[in-house]
Amino acid sequence: MFDLDLRTLITILALGVVSVLTRSLFFISSRPWTLPRWAQRGLNYAPIAALAAVVIPEVVMAQGALVTPWSDARVYATVAGLAWFYWQRGVLGTIIVGMAVYLPLHLGLGW
Repeated sequence: MFDLDLRTLITILALGVVSVLTRSLFFISSRPWTLPRWAQRGLNYAPIAALAAVVIPEVVMAQGALVTPWSDARVYATVAGLAWFYWQRGVLGTIIVGMAVYLPLHLGLGW
């Protein structure tokens, strides 16, 4: 069923050992470990940066090229969702408004 050679087995085991060691270093030390202030401040922006790195290319690009904003439903849905979020500050409403704009344009007009 599986043809597992020695090199693959050693690689899997080595990756497991490295993963366990790097994740458990914080528990092995007897002293409390804290991040420098600049690293703590930088981690505050990591979720927003990761979200932007995933979402923005999906909204402004299609098949490796920039979209034409006048004929792409994603752009209008994004603008409507952002407007709702800045007006009401609610995530659920942002999703509902964005999809309420996106679905008729995408399914109805084929954008």
